[in-house]
Amino acid sequence: MEMVDPDAHLVALKVMRLMRPTLVGLGPVVTCEPNDLAQRFRHTQESDGISGACAETLAAGQVMLLPQSFGSIYLGETFSSYICVHNTTTLPVENVTVKADLQSNTSRINLSMHEHVKSPVVLAPTGTIDDVIRYEVKEIGTHILVCEVNYTTPTGFSQSLRKFFKFQVLKPLDVKTKFYNAEIDEIYLEAQIQNVTTSPFCLEKVELDGSEDYSVTPLNTLPNGESVFTVKHMLQPNNSCQFLYCIKPKGGIANDLDTLRQFNNVGKLDIVWRSNLGEKGRLQTSQLQRLPFECKTLRMEVLDAKNTVKIGTVFTIKCRITNTSEQAMKLNVRLAAQFSPDNQYTGCADFMLDILKSGESAEFPLSVCPTKLGLIKLLPLVLTNTLKNEKYTLENVVDVFVVNFDYNNEHTNHQNNLVRYESASNCLKQKQVQLQVV
Repeated sequence: MEMVDPDAHLVALKVMRLMRPTLVGLGPVVTCEPNDLAQRFRHTQESDGISGACAETLAAGQVMLLPQSFGSIYLGETFSSYICVHNTTTLPVENVTVKADLQSNTSRINLSMHEHVKSPVVLAPTGTIDDVIRYEVKEIGTHILVCEVNYTTPTGFSQSLRKFFKFQVLKPLDVKTKFYNAEIDEIYLEAQIQNVTTSPFCLEKVELDGSEDYSVTPLNTLPNGESVFTVKHMLQPNNSCQFLYCIKPKGGIANDLDTLRQFNNVGKLDIVWRSNLGEKGRLQTSQLQRLPFECKTLRMEVLDAKNTVKIGTVFTIKCRITNTSEQAMKLNVRLAAQFSPDNQYTGCADFMLDILKSGESAEFPLSVCPTKLGLIKLLPLVLTNTLKNEKYTLENVVDVFVVNFDYNNEHTNHQNNLVRYESASNCLKQKQVQLQVV
């Protein structure tokens, strides 16, 4: 009588990860003329699949290599696996159920299988049941695929077969952001994306999804709609590229300073890429926050000013002053020109504005006549709150380029909505952001 191993199972569980092959380069292939080596060696070479008449062509390029192990996967990609259960006996196996769980460092997720099957399966002799599971990985680190098969033997005993498959989830890219507060109602975001994988990939989409309080204008295309990148966002390993966006608050938020200070979340970066064989991945950053807006007492804006003027020609700039303090102010505006040979312009201003309550604004013109060629600066503009005898000095109002010939005065040569703050600060800051799967 043949002995049967009591630990032997009646079914076989096979698990194979579904992934695209990789491209590998071939080493040097030995080829020769028919008369160089013995006939026996030549016959062996001709029977080799990669060493025939086209061996030199193969060696110059790459061939596809099938996966040799469970391998690793990048965050944001889809993990796919083929699971097969086979009855290796000549007897039917009843009540067959298959369960698959994906376990990470912080969670355990059940991956549904055979959704169309409502009851346990009976496996006929040499019968097979199989299915494909898919899951978009959302966490970096070690993951374990746990596959479990439960069934009932012909003698009525319940049996369970379990297998474990470990793989790593790696970080595919690194994202750094820089915010620049050009104005109170205009922000520029530079996003730097770096490929930290071992193979090139193509950035299919990089978009900034603005929050409900901000609108976003991408600055990554030319006026004709073409991308500013010569190659379509193809990133080699360790290479990076930058994307630029202009962000503005919606509606009346820009005019409400208190509300603007509270809404710092501007949106999320949505990134989609494909590997060299088309494997798709998608990640989304955490909520990006603009630099906090700080304006203690006054806000100064230049609404209209020319970039270039002719020497000896009077030009006027239009300004707006906003009371951003909590107290009412009555301002005296004074622009003084020093009478010296080194003075860049002539002209002065000294007048009073009406009382400005908190949040209110007033507009006024300033006219000067340039006396020197080159880049001149209008400074200083002194604002005095006569109610409290407080003085505020703006060191630079506007920069103007002075030439000695007539200049074509086009609309594109005007600077609009230029902002100067009471105390200038370095608003440029770089930081890393957290990536998450969407």
